[in-house]
Amino acid sequence: MIKFLDLQKINATYSDELKLAASEVIDSGWFLMGEKVNKFEKNLATYIGSSNAIGVGNGLDALRLILKGYIELGYMSEGDEVIVPANTYIASILAITENKLKPVLVEPNNLTFNLDIDLIEKNITTRTKAIMIVHLYGQVCWSNSIKDLAKKYNLKIIEDNAQAFGAQYGSVKTGALGDAAGFSFYPGKNLGALGDAGAVTTNDNELAEIIRALGNYGSKKKYFNEYQGLNSRLDEMQAAFLDIKLKYIENENQQRRQLASIYLNKINNKDVVLPFSSNNAIKVENNKEHVWHLFVIRHSKRNQLQDYLTKCGIETLIHYPIPASKQLAYKEMNELNFPITNSIHNEVLSLPISPVMTDKEVAIVINAVNSFKC
Repeated sequence: MIKFLDLQKINATYSDELKLAASEVIDSGWFLMGEKVNKFEKNLATYIGSSNAIGVGNGLDALRLILKGYIELGYMSEGDEVIVPANTYIASILAITENKLKPVLVEPNNLTFNLDIDLIEKNITTRTKAIMIVHLYGQVCWSNSIKDLAKKYNLKIIEDNAQAFGAQYGSVKTGALGDAAGFSFYPGKNLGALGDAGAVTTNDNELAEIIRALGNYGSKKKYFNEYQGLNSRLDEMQAAFLDIKLKYIENENQQRRQLASIYLNKINNKDVVLPFSSNNAIKVENNKEHVWHLFVIRHSKRNQLQDYLTKCGIETLIHYPIPASKQLAYKEMNELNFPITNSIHNEVLSLPISPVMTDKEVAIVINAVNSFKC
């Protein structure tokens, strides 16, 4: 079986370094808010190009804390609206509703699957306070018109950068394009921990200070609580692991680009819709606007294709089978109509893509996809 993502093989690449780091943390006797976290936060901020990086418990908390921070600053209040893509993973929307804000779902572009930037302005109201952009599947969602809209309507731009670590628009990394960004270091991400972990980056020092306190029970000083916070802290062990992996991320993202290029050049099944690159003037392997966290194809008979690939010994996943607006958790949205989003969710299939795939495995995937007939 060709695994969708072979985490054992990926982590074996730097196994000795990970084991040494684990020993150092164990021997130190210090497991939270220590030197490893401080070091990783500094290295992360430098890599992204932001003034601040705050380690948190996971990617959902990163987004929750950004919004909560803006509420504490008085910029947002209950019932205010946040524009968000309709086809994002549910975590983006959970972060909004958890803070008693209203998600305003907007359809994606049918080619890139990222938020359709042309639809943003018509969804802005007097209650709109932020645009949450999601760099879906690893591709940058950005244009100068987003900045223009934010300036025109005095909106914050929040990046959900869970899937695009290392991508960049021009010379600017995702995570430094907007006002604040949330990161997930879930094990399957391009930069993945060995457990749950996340971070926030921002150039807003006041927001950063509040977020750091909010994630520590609302406390800047032990036993003195200024805010009604939560417990969401990056631990020393995960910070140590992430700091090691950060050294390799550029090379691994480049390997993903090269693999994506092979897929795009050699998959030639006429019924398969291949991923679209928003910057198609540049060769895939040279296009830094995409880090190919996922390689997502479309097929009108997606389920049959998935079953066929499983029989061929190829593991695939669906990102995502049910849009947030159709989830039971948001039954108040179930009657809303998002035809592009619904079509995407009914047809997408993610093929294996990772820096540790062999040439033989890649060839097997390509041959299987090309041989599928329906």
